Amino acid sequence: MGEITPSENEWLVMEIIWKAGRSMTAAEVIKELKDSVCISDKTIRVMINRLVAKGVLEYSVDEKDARVYHYRAVRSREECQTLKSDRFVKNFFGGDVSLAIASFLRSAKISGEQLEELRNLVDEMEEAERTE
Repeated sequence: MGEITPSENEWLVMEIIWKAGRSMTAAEVIKELKDSVCISDKTIRVMINRLVAKGVLEYSVDEKDARVYHYRAVRSREECQTLKSDRFVKNFFGGDVSLAIASFLRSAKISGEQLEELRNLVDEMEEAERTE
């Protein structure tokens, strides 16, 4: 199966659409992206088409002008992050989540506050497992 989540550059397009919280035309996406990155209009349109093919975006045709498409997110940021994380763990850690987490923890600079958040998350997960 091919990739079903946004690539790194496609993620830039999705961030704009997620942030807007509404459907957007390609021209609107291009205008927003032009302010932050140096990518050609044609490349942005290709990325939008790839996101449609991946099922991350869908479109509707403008009622007044059939040449204008309105794109909206089909998948949320959280859903895409989860799918991307799952695929990453599978591809780089053989599906072993604990190995992936250990690798990140060993290489990351984590503050005491962040470490406490992680401890709380583990506690919550253990509690949820006990109540199932």
